[in-house]
Amino acid sequence: MILAAGRGERMRPLTDRTPKPLLEVHGKPLMQWPLEALAAGGFTDVVVNTAWLGEQIEARFGARHGGSTLHYSHEGRDFGGALETAGGIVRALPALGEVFWVVAGDVFAPDFEFTQAAVDRFLAGGLLAHLWLVPNPAHNPKGDFGLDPAGRATLQDHARHTFSTIGLYRAALFAPPLCGIATGNPGGIKAPLAPLLRAAMEKAQVSAELYLGPWTDVGTAERLTALNAG
Repeated sequence: MILAAGRGERMRPLTDRTPKPLLEVHGKPLMQWPLEALAAGGFTDVVVNTAWLGEQIEARFGARHGGSTLHYSHEGRDFGGALETAGGIVRALPALGEVFWVVAGDVFAPDFEFTQAAVDRFLAGGLLAHLWLVPNPAHNPKGDFGLDPAGRATLQDHARHTFSTIGLYRAALFAPPLCGIATGNPGGIKAPLAPLLRAAMEKAQVSAELYLGPWTDVGTAERLTALNAG
């Protein structure tokens, strides 16, 4: 699943007429980078959630792009706005498998590899989520989650890193007892992902690893300019 529903408030006026996932980095829309990386790893059945100017995203990529088949979850059309990350994932669950990747469509990580080997390790581990963390950028100096010596993501005092937005999940994370939203989110309930992850971490159900390749959360016009200048 590629998350593409955000408004991109901090990137206005660029996002007033163009959804952030369609802003270009090195000649490609931001969303195209993770879409192509997923396809390179053999993951070609992709759900994209949209809200702000979502019709532009579907018009740009269509139902097929390269070797990938795209399915759209139009939160803006169906509910008048984005459902936040967990709400959007639960909305899309009927189109996702029991285990699936999630990545934000506005994160630039050109060297990240989505591999079946990572999926197999995750399946063998039996946990609810596996996250890729990155060194803390200047805009998030305190980080998000710790990483203990056993490879578990924690809320404790281990050195904290920033969540890259890239993760593997089991559908069970988005079901009771951790999540009370009905599958498919028919009521359009807005819900963030972080509380679910924290609850799962408290049960030692989230693993993680540190990714040291190039990574940028393209959250401001300044970061977009810097990427394109590099």
